[in-house]
Amino acid sequence: MDLKKIGSFFKLLRQEKGLTQEQLAEQFNVSNRTVSRWETGRNMPDIGVLIEIADFYNLDIRELLDGERKNEKMDKDLEEVALKVADYDSEEKKTVLKKLHCFSWIGAICSFIFLILDAIEYIHSDIGKNIAYFCLGLAYAMLILGIILTSKYIYKIREFKMKILKWNK
Repeated sequence: MDLKKIGSFFKLLRQEKGLTQEQLAEQFNVSNRTVSRWETGRNMPDIGVLIEIADFYNLDIRELLDGERKNEKMDKDLEEVALKVADYDSEEKKTVLKKLHCFSWIGAICSFIFLILDAIEYIHSDIGKNIAYFCLGLAYAMLILGIILTSKYIYKIREFKMKILKWNK
């Protein structure tokens, strides 16, 4: 236990309540010199008084003994983690949207090429037929990839991919 840290915490709590050492001493039926010793870390309150202090400040005894509020620290840590997760999720969404955008353009261009080849009746030649059906197949493939990217299955596919990558290492 760091008595100086605990003492500083006691002082901070008292000041937050806007109390003097004398007022706090009256609250717990001790002398203001005793309160001063608590706040300088030279002495600790008895366990009974420590429980009363915890109730008075609406704290857990562990917080008093650690010399810091756990809830605020945990809230800050939790907030940091939440922000990191949100940033990661945002980056993941941007990546998926970029891929979806790219697939959409490729599919649209391939569909357009197929329509042009069909319109000029180039589709009836062997080379034209191969090019046209290749473009049509690619357009459908891009459509299917877009559907997969926007569905719930992408997460399962991504998990499977990560398992394979970890397994290969």
